[in-house]
Amino acid sequence: MTIVVKQPDTIEETTGQPSRNKSSQPAGQPVDIEAMGKAARQASRKLAGLSSTRKNEALHAIADALEERSAEVLAQNELDIADGRANGLSDALLDRLQLTPERMRGLADDTRKVAALPDPVGAELESRLLPNGLRLSRRRIPIGVLGVIYEARPNTTIDIAVLSLKTGNAVILRGGKETLRSNLALVSVIVGALQAQGLPSEAIQYIGNPDRALVSQFLRMDNYVDMLIPRGGNSLHRLCREQSTIPVITGGIGICHYYVDITADQERGMDVIVNARTQRPSVCNALDTLLVNRQIAPEFLPKLAQRMAECGVEIRATPDAMPFLTDRGATVIPAGPDDWDTEWMTLILGVKLVDSLDEAVAHIQEHSQDHSDGILTQDWNNAQRFVDAVNSSAVFVNASTRFNDGGEFGLGAEVAISTQKLHARGPMGLEELTTYKWIVLGDMQVRE
Repeated sequence: MTIVVKQPDTIEETTGQPSRNKSSQPAGQPVDIEAMGKAARQASRKLAGLSSTRKNEALHAIADALEERSAEVLAQNELDIADGRANGLSDALLDRLQLTPERMRGLADDTRKVAALPDPVGAELESRLLPNGLRLSRRRIPIGVLGVIYEARPNTTIDIAVLSLKTGNAVILRGGKETLRSNLALVSVIVGALQAQGLPSEAIQYIGNPDRALVSQFLRMDNYVDMLIPRGGNSLHRLCREQSTIPVITGGIGICHYYVDITADQERGMDVIVNARTQRPSVCNALDTLLVNRQIAPEFLPKLAQRMAECGVEIRATPDAMPFLTDRGATVIPAGPDDWDTEWMTLILGVKLVDSLDEAVAHIQEHSQDHSDGILTQDWNNAQRFVDAVNSSAVFVNASTRFNDGGEFGLGAEVAISTQKLHARGPMGLEELTTYKWIVLGDMQVRE
C-alpha cells in the first residue's frame, strides 16, 4: 500500500523530494557528528546522576529563559517564516512553523508543567523475594542518548529537550531546514540555561547544518546514540528503518478515521467531526476519512455537507455518497483511488458509505497507519467491538482524535506518537524515555 501525504513538509529528509529553497536561509555551520556523539554520551552519564530537584531547577531555568529571550527567538522565526512564504509553503505548513508570543509563553508554561510531573527515574517497577533468598527488583533508568529527526515544528525542539532532561537523557536534535534559525535560537536558550545551572551544555545538541549527508552519518551513530526517533513523513521513516544501525521508534503518520454508527448522536457527534478535521488541520491526529453507515446517510450527510461548507472543508466522496452531499454549499468531488491512503494535512475530508461496523473496521484495518481511529455510537456493544478490533495507538469512542497528544493525556508533552508495538505506543512521555535494570540483593548465595 502506498501512503500519500497531501501537503508534506518540504524538507528533503522528510519527503525525499528536492527542496525548492533558493532564499537566504543559512547553510549552517560545520558539524563533527562523531564529536557530538561522544559529548552526548559523557553528558548523559552526568545527567543520569542528577536528583529530581536539580533537574526541575534546570527546567524552571529554561522556562524563565524562554520568556526572557522570547523576542530573540521570534526575530529568528520571522526570518524562517519569510523564507517559507518566498518558497511557496502552504498556509498549513507555515502555521506549524510559526512561533508567536502566545506560543512562546505556552512553551514556557509547558516546560514548568513537565517540571511538576513525577520523575520516573529511580521508580521501582516491582520487587519480589525468590525462594533462594534473593531480593529481585526492577528500577527505571534513563535510556542514555536519544537522537531525534523531526519536521518543521520548532515547538518540538522544546518538547523533546525538556522531556529528555527530566528523564536524565542527553539528546541530539536534527530539525527541518525551514526552521533552522528558530531551532538554533531555541537551543541557544536551552544551552544558556543549562550553563547557568552548572550542567553540561552538551546535554542538548543540535545538528546545525542541513546537509543531508549528515543524516546518513547520524543514522550510524550506534556507538553513542541509544534510540532514534524520526518525526516526519513516510520516506523519512523508511530511510531510518532501512539505514539506521540505531534502534528506531517510528510514528507520527496519521490517516485517521471515524466511523459513524447507526446509533450515533448526530448533532453532538458533528461537533466531534468538525473538531477532529478543522481544529488544526496539518497535524498527524487530524481526521482524514469519515466512514458513515449507509442507513443514516440520507439524514446525516446533508448536515455534514452544510457543516463542512461552513468550515471550508472540501469533501472527497464515494459515488453512492455524492447525492446526499451536493447542493449544500460544500465543495464535493469524487474520491480518487489514492484518497483512502492520503494523510490530507489540510481542509479535505474523505467520506465513504459502509454497510456495517465490520465493513468500517475492515476499511480501517486496510488503510489506517495505527495512529488515531474512532467510533461515534450510543451502542456500548458496538463501541466494545470497535475498540477490540481496531489496533491503533489510540482508539476513541465519542471523542475527537485530536486528543491523541502527550499534553492532553496528562504526560506534560511528548517526544513523538509511536505507532509501533515494541517498547512504546501512543504519545511518548516521560516513562517511555526510560528503560530499566534488574537489581539483585543477596546474602552470598551461589548458583548450584
